Amino acid sequence: MDHQEHVRIIKGLMHYLDTDTNVDAGGQARNPVSSYLCPDIALKEWETFFQDYPHVLGMSADLPKPGSFLTNNDLKKPILCTRDKNGEFHAFLNVCRHRGTILENESRGQKNLFSCPFHAWGYANNGNLITVPKENHFGPVDKSCNGLVKLPCSEKYGLLWVNPNPEGEIDVDGILGDLAPELESWQLNRYIANSETTYDHSMNWKLAIDTFGETYHFNTLHKDTLANDFYGNAQMYDTHGRNHRMMLCLRNIDTLRNQPEKDWNVLLAALPIYYIFPNIQLILGQQGPTLVRVYPDGDNPHQSFSKINFYLSPELTEIGIDEEGKKRYESAQERMQGFAKVIQMEDYVAAASAHQGMLSGAQEYLTFGRNEPALHHYHNTYREALGMPPLERISN
Repeated sequence: MDHQEHVRIIKGLMHYLDTDTNVDAGGQARNPVSSYLCPDIALKEWETFFQDYPHVLGMSADLPKPGSFLTNNDLKKPILCTRDKNGEFHAFLNVCRHRGTILENESRGQKNLFSCPFHAWGYANNGNLITVPKENHFGPVDKSCNGLVKLPCSEKYGLLWVNPNPEGEIDVDGILGDLAPELESWQLNRYIANSETTYDHSMNWKLAIDTFGETYHFNTLHKDTLANDFYGNAQMYDTHGRNHRMMLCLRNIDTLRNQPEKDWNVLLAALPIYYIFPNIQLILGQQGPTLVRVYPDGDNPHQSFSKINFYLSPELTEIGIDEEGKKRYESAQERMQGFAKVIQMEDYVAAASAHQGMLSGAQEYLTFGRNEPALHHYHNTYREALGMPPLERISN
């Protein structure tokens, strides 16, 4: 992000604060509760968004060096991601080609050879089948065509992208469009993986996404937590195709008012949240990024889960330097875990309550306000992708 954009965002936020205004969607919109509860829509979403579409399964930091691997079952397919000896990123179906056994059961680690727990067929981290025990007893095996099933994948802008369909396609720049240069400018590949948290929730997956779509609720739901650090109901908002960027307004923005613009840094005034279609929230804080991935439980419209990964800047992980460095590291960890707890205990509790409310039949639709443009945007992108009409606008 160039400095001119830093200044534009900060000036925009200051304007909203000074005039008691906010970003405006131009009207309200209605979203039918059926979009959250209908099993037919849930099935279409699962097949369209989660079975044949490129997904961010982590950041480059999750495969920190050659020989690193991670496994993933979030898309209800066993996936193995590896970094080979040359540093290249690969993704495969985590399935032995002999009898279909899951090849690797650890969530992550360091291996150059993956040995099937059933009969010990061995695969290199580039997917090649390299060993078949007692092949003279088993019979000849053409190793050149019995390697792990490859999945389309790409490591770009510090993110690990995988399409779970072996016959699918992947075009990261096509997905990101004009957002790509900005993500590249953040140098996301420099960060170090810190921790991961998983939350299961009894609600539609889009309700979890909705909690990230506005700050209108901050002064109520988060009055004792996030509202201490953020101005509620004030944000900058920009769309990038199916994706968007929200800039949440930090109270620290006031410290910049008497500083020259040449010294302004958007991270001192705002918290950038990038939404990457269909289920990713990438949050960039001063201490490092947070990656939030939200998934339905297959085609079940009433169950979902979130994976929240935290990453730290290299400077914060070098805790052996001095006592002050150790304190900064511990403070960063505490802050990140506190943020995750707010999501779990406040946002997701409210969202699950909304799901129960919709099941009661009390209303036919939810209303998205003028000050909630992100909700308008990504629900319309979902509907467009499924061939459905846009949300009904009810005011101008």
